[in-house]
Amino acid sequence: MKVDFYRHSLGAADAEGVARVLDTPFLTSGMVGKAVETQLSAFFEVPHALLMNSWTNGALATLLALGVGPGDEVIVPAMTFIATANVVELLGAKPVFIDVDAATLLITPAAVEMAITPRTKAVIAVHLYGQMCDMRALADLLADRPEIALLEDCAHCFEGRRDDYGPGQYSDAALFSFYATKNVTCGEGGAFATRRAELYEAVMRARLHGMSASAVDRYQTGGYRHWDMEVLGVKANLPDLLAVLLPRQIPTVRDRLSVRSAMAQEYATALAALNVRMPHTEIGVVHAQHLFPIHVHPRLRDEVIAGLNQRGVAVAINYRSVPTLTYYHRKYGYAPADFPVSYEWGEGTVTLPFFPDLSAEARAYVLASVADVIAAGATRH
Repeated sequence: MKVDFYRHSLGAADAEGVARVLDTPFLTSGMVGKAVETQLSAFFEVPHALLMNSWTNGALATLLALGVGPGDEVIVPAMTFIATANVVELLGAKPVFIDVDAATLLITPAAVEMAITPRTKAVIAVHLYGQMCDMRALADLLADRPEIALLEDCAHCFEGRRDDYGPGQYSDAALFSFYATKNVTCGEGGAFATRRAELYEAVMRARLHGMSASAVDRYQTGGYRHWDMEVLGVKANLPDLLAVLLPRQIPTVRDRLSVRSAMAQEYATALAALNVRMPHTEIGVVHAQHLFPIHVHPRLRDEVIAGLNQRGVAVAINYRSVPTLTYYHRKYGYAPADFPVSYEWGEGTVTLPFFPDLSAEARAYVLASVADVIAAGATRH
């Protein structure tokens, strides 16, 4: 059997939406995108939201709007996708890496507090795999430090919650990804959500070269509106051709989460008897169940990947410890011992196929294949 790592659920109705956009004057950011932004604001219960063409460019626009630049430091977890750190590095600031909790693989207020210096400009909390960090505790930590912005990397956590709140409620901004494998997807895309009106205005300019008016804004009244550029910005706006894929997914994302949650329980139960580890979900967390990673002994990891691939099961690695990757190691001299939890997890993690349309037969095959491959590896070693 061949089992893909991921397959999207987009279909004919979504193709019809794209066709409708092709019949309008605006293939780029227009009224479709504005309607989706209103939809996002309602979903996240925040007054302001903006669509972006990727998490990365949305984060760049946000950090630009916050004035992050050379000489500044931004605290980020060592266990994350490289984009979380790269956006800081691209602006000339320094990503200050901290290790994650051994059970949850999330950052903790204690680790953040130890990393704060007079140069700290922001903290980026990553809701890894779909589990929210304790944003209320992080906000309390920074309550007397208004010069430090608190940002959420919600690339894995569109529909997740912790206790009685979701993304955007305790941070200066929450940043989302609509990449091809995400729980809500348009192939490539992202979003920004905030409660701060002044930050919203600044990011709205920063996402379009610093221009004071977008193309649709310049022509919306039927005439032409002059624009200006007072600040630098990036090209981060999402075209309507992609934005039109989002409206049908947002109202149903929690229905799909119920399917994901049942699948996660099925996987966890089946794998509990094997010599693997899985991240711990804390009490009060509604996990977005974006990915299903397991951890095997590092000396077995490549054998496990090869064995699963031979059986037709596609897998991924999410992720390796970012500061020990070649670029950051060469520039800053980081070593595995500096981030023991992140490094050890990164050397042994394997992400299994996990998406709502994965059939019961395919899930059973994946779980049986994992058991067989791990048993074979244990016998050899």
